[in-house]
Order: sequence, then structure tokens, then C-alpha cells
Amino acid sequence: MHGLKRLVPATFVVLWATGFIGARYAMPWAEPFTFLALRFGIAAVLFAALMTALASKRLTSAEAFHAAIAGVLMHGVYLGGVFWAIHRGLPAGISALIVGLQPLITAVIAGKLLGEKILPRHWLGLAVGFVGVVIVLWPKLGALGSGVTAATLTASIVSVIGMSLGTVWQKRFASGGNLWAATFWQYVGGLATVALGSALLETRQVTFNGELVFALAWLVLVLSIGAIFLLMLMIREGAMAKVASLFYLVPAVTAVMAWLLFGEDLNLVQIFGMAVATLGVGLATAQKVPQPVTRARASR
Repeated sequence: MHGLKRLVPATFVVLWATGFIGARYAMPWAEPFTFLALRFGIAAVLFAALMTALASKRLTSAEAFHAAIAGVLMHGVYLGGVFWAIHRGLPAGISALIVGLQPLITAVIAGKLLGEKILPRHWLGLAVGFVGVVIVLWPKLGALGSGVTAATLTASIVSVIGMSLGTVWQKRFASGGNLWAATFWQYVGGLATVALGSALLETRQVTFNGELVFALAWLVLVLSIGAIFLLMLMIREGAMAKVASLFYLVPAVTAVMAWLLFGEDLNLVQIFGMAVATLGVGLATAQKVPQPVTRARASR
């Protein structure tokens, strides 16, 4: 079982990266808040069914409240802001670069609110990882266009702050209960947020076709259930700065997927950036090697 847990971070990164591919298929056929409301609603129903089938222990009212707040921040604010900005024309490369600030923001918040001690080598890893993300995204940063506005940039910045606050909130207030139940209440919170956005800002028209159905099924089953459950598991068992640093690898994996699926360019500079980002994550997640106990100490 311990060996399987070692695969969780890599599996999470690959699954999370597929979310951007799924969004690319879905966005032409539905408005962002309306699509996310469908996604979160289906995910909440599936988690409720899983909780019943597994006879999961219910959360207390306080635990459910804190899990819902985490969901408002992690799902409603984060994904809502990212999808809205991209739907309004913000280039995906600019959005990904802003989202790339999340590990650094999370480390600062975790240090203040959770009292986590972040060593110099971890700060170095976070900085190196961000440089790697910039290198990977560099070819996409020239496409500014009319979508770069104060509104879309603000939405992206608010979204990344929401994700950082949400993961720290989950760690601080909502990590003790049953993971299935906690994730259900997260989606209740996220659903309430995007449903409000859909009601106030959108027409709620959806064109159901093969691409939308595929994207919805993939994002619900692979992202909303698989990746989010792994993220909750890592938040419960790991330091926030180390967990957040894994997000540095997402742009690199997404770039490889886009190259394979859509024929997007993947040059040597980007591959070098992937190596730099991987080095940064390695530094940020490095564990202190325990010193062997000497016989003199052991005899005391």
C-alpha cells in the first residue's frame, strides 16, 4: 500500500493536466459557469451515491460547512475564474502563467495560517519551478490579443488566490472527516458558486453533442472524482507547499498532451523548461535525510 501511495503525486499531475484538454473540447458548446454547474452537479450526485454505497461516515455540521467553503474557493472561484477568463478571450498561456503562481502563494499562506516551516531549499525549489513554467509557456506568451483586459486578468488572479486559500482551508479546517463526504460537500459549495454566476451572467444555453458529452464525462469522472480525490488525500497527508509545488508540472504535461492530440508545437526550449520545472518540484518536495543513530546515542 505504501508503494501505491508513492504513485499518487505523478498520477495526480497527469490527471489534472487532462482538465485543460477537456476544457478545450467543452468551451465552444457551453458558457463557463453553466458548464461547471453541470459538471459539479453530476459530481455531487455521484459522490452522494458513493457515500451511500460505501456507508461512509457523515460529517458534522461544522465539518460540512468548512468543506463547502473549501469547495467555494477551490472549485467555484478557481475554476470559475479560469474558465470565465479564457471564455472571454484571455490566451491560455497567460492564464496558465498566472495560475503558475499558485504554489508560491500557497506557500506564503500556509506559512502564515498553518505555521508550516518552509526551508530555504524549498523556497529555492518553488522559485526554480516557476522559472520552468515560464520557459514552458514562453512560446504562448506572445499571443496577447484583445482578451487581455483588466477584467480577465483580475479574474485569473482571483482564481489562483481562491485555489491557494481553498487548499489551505481544506488542510486547516476540513481534513479530519471522511474524504468521500468532504469531497461531496466541496462540490455542493462549488455548485452553489457557479450556479449563481450562471443565473446572473449567462444565458444557460448548452449545445449537446459528442464533444461536449465526452468532455463532461471525462472532466467529471477523471478530474472531479479521480484527481480531486487524490488532491484531498495529498492535502491530508502532506505539507501544503510540497503539495502545491506539483502544480508546476501541469503546464509541462499539458504541453505534451496538446502536442500529441492537437499537433501543437513542442520545441527544445519548452523541453528544457520541463526539466527546470521538474528540478524545482524535486527541490520543493525534498525530504531531509534522517541521520543514522550512532551506538553512543543509542546506548544513552
